[in-house]
Parts: sequence; structure tokens; C-alpha cells
Amino acid sequence: MSHDHVWGELNRWKELPNVELVAGADDAPELLEHLKTAYGVTRLYSDYREMLEKEELDILQVAGGNSEGADIVEAAAAKGLHVISEKPMAATLAQADRMKAAAERAGTYLLINWPSAWSPAWQELERRVLAGEVGEVRYVRYRSAHSGPIAIGCSPHFVADLTNPEINGAGALMDYCCYGAKLAVRLLGNPNTVTGLRGTFGTEKAYLPPSDDNAIIVSQFTNAFSVCEASWSQPVGYAETNPLVYGSEGSIGVWHNKIVIQKPGEENETVEPTPLVYPMRSAPEYLLYCIENKVPIEGFCSPEVSRGAQQILEAGLRSANTGVAQKLPL
Repeated sequence: MSHDHVWGELNRWKELPNVELVAGADDAPELLEHLKTAYGVTRLYSDYREMLEKEELDILQVAGGNSEGADIVEAAAAKGLHVISEKPMAATLAQADRMKAAAERAGTYLLINWPSAWSPAWQELERRVLAGEVGEVRYVRYRSAHSGPIAIGCSPHFVADLTNPEINGAGALMDYCCYGAKLAVRLLGNPNTVTGLRGTFGTEKAYLPPSDDNAIIVSQFTNAFSVCEASWSQPVGYAETNPLVYGSEGSIGVWHNKIVIQKPGEENETVEPTPLVYPMRSAPEYLLYCIENKVPIEGFCSPEVSRGAQQILEAGLRSANTGVAQKLPL
């Protein structure tokens, strides 16, 4: 439960009428105490394996360090349990492949929770681009940034995970380039070549190096580029539309949670995104919908898209470390 997203997700689980929070596991006593006092969960374990042996469960909400997901998903799948795991899918491509394979073997659901997937603006952009509204996609860019995990108030447990490359996979490159990678794979599929850069430019020097706090990954597709940007040293908001997609017939981007559309010879159009509707309002809601209706997980949170994003991240990291563009598939 060291990933700070877990508490918001538990609130979303509690909103669902046919869900009970049964038990929790973590090796940090203070996280278990918070689960008990804030959510009323009293069946607590210091080891998730003991919890899996002793409890009757249906679903796991996995929110540890990136490198922990593969072991937990494999153990859950062996018990026939469905899993929501926080983004990115893993710390390495090999771990992501283990997670995907375990769920496929067991016939269980694996949903990778990308918070942006539940944004009305991101959903609107996705629908319009996939419907061909800007023509053939030629360029996709997304920058994810803040002033640093300590500066924005991440918990000590989360900071420790984010800034340990053995746990996180890298620094900002893994934490924040992942959003742009996921968007690129969703709109364009898997790239042919990936080039990455990473550096340490910010002020939170306590954990740097070996972690990076800024990174860029550029991917080349057959007829398009994507750019994934990450920063833990940006003290302000975003200065332009973000994400941004250019196509053969125009562009579409998000600006202050609205959609901005450009078409040749036309005035720019600003559109309010369609409000979220069932079952696409949260990861817990969508996973339950898929389970109950026996339909596959699709879109941003699918194992296929998330695995593709992991491949871009790994290729970008290899390129940044070696100075050599990486050919895909890895």
C-alpha cells in the first residue's frame, strides 16, 4: 500500500454497493494502521502471501512499488483472483510480461489503473482521435510534470519507492513518461524505434542520483512520432495544450480540461468533454463491469496497451543509458 494512489482507489471501492473491503497487507505497520482507522479494515497482515492463504477474496487492489506487482499478480492469479494494479505496469518489461502471462493462464482479469483514463477530457480526445476526426495521426505528445515528489507532499513510503531504481525502474522517466507512452500505444500501436534521454536538473538532491528527475522519450512509428516528457522539477503548470495530437486533417488537444480542435481554414473550436458515464468512471467500477459481463478489459487500462507502454519505457531507459536508439520489439 506504499503507492499513494491506493487511498483514493479504496474510496472508490467503498462507493460501490456490492463490494466489501475485507483485508489488507503491507510490511509497514503505519500503513496498516491507516487502513484500519480510515477504512475500518481490521483483518491485517504483514505479508500478502499469508493474507491470500487465510482470506476468501475475489479482487486485489495492488499498490506497492512497481517491482512488486509481478510477484503479487502471479500469486493472485494462482488463487483465481482478479487484480487492479497501479500504473505503470511494472518496473521492467520482463515483469510486465510475467503479469500478463499469469492472468492469461489463470483466466483472471488484470487492469492497470491509469488515473488519466478516468479524465473526461482524455476520454473525449481518445474517442475523437480513434474516430478519425483529425485524420491519420502523425504526432502525439504528452508532458507529465510537477515540482518533485517531496515538494508536492508524497508520503515517505511513496518517495522511497519512486526514487529507488530497483523498485521504480527509473526515476521520473518511469513515473511520468509512462502516461505519454500509454497514450501513444493506444492511438498508434507499438513503435519501431525508441530514443530516450534522462537527466538530473532539479533541487530535490536528497535522492539524486541514481534516479533521474527529467526525461524525454521519442518513439518513431511507421508514419508518426510520439514524445513522452517527464519532470520532477517543474514549478508551474502547463503552458499549452497537453496532451496534443496532430493528424493529417487537424489537431486536438486538452487545455484546462477542455478539448481544443484545429482544422485547416477554420476557427479553433473549444469543446466541453462529455461527462463520465457508467462503467467508465473509475477503475473499480470498470473492472466489476468486465467481470460481471464477461467482457475483456479494453482501452488505456488493458494489459496489452499497458505492456506496450512498458516496452517504450524500457527501450527509452536503455537508449538513455547507452546513447543508442533501440529497435523494437525488444
